[in-house]
Amino acid sequence: MSEAELSGLPGDPAARIRVKRVYLAAQASDGRRVLVDRLWPRGISKERADLFAWEKEIAPSDALRRWFHADLHRWEEFEVRYRQELDAMPEVVAKVAGWARDGVVTLIYAAKDEHQNHALVLQDYLCRSLQTGRGA
Repeated sequence: MSEAELSGLPGDPAARIRVKRVYLAAQASDGRRVLVDRLWPRGISKERADLFAWEKEIAPSDALRRWFHADLHRWEEFEVRYRQELDAMPEVVAKVAGWARDGVVTLIYAAKDEHQNHALVLQDYLCRSLQTGRGA
């Protein structure tokens, strides 16, 4: 039996790594709330954000973010490029994945688009890392 199962956590990493807009109210079920944006979200106080951590460095680079926002039809290429950036930062990925191994982590983001944003790419990347054992 895995540590997650012994602790009552869902065994599937996808159930432990969640994604949520910063503008939605914090809830106890969010677990560790980790802001994954490079910039602080507008109109949100630190108290309201109720964060466990702010991991700026795991966000897409400024250059990649600007490149994507110049043409939102570049989504598929954005995903590829962002995954390449994540490949280049194994320590940061391992830190966040480790938190998910210990409990629920909610990746907090400010983007308006709930279907095409970097937090979803990061969620998938972290889940794959945990499943393959790379997120040690």
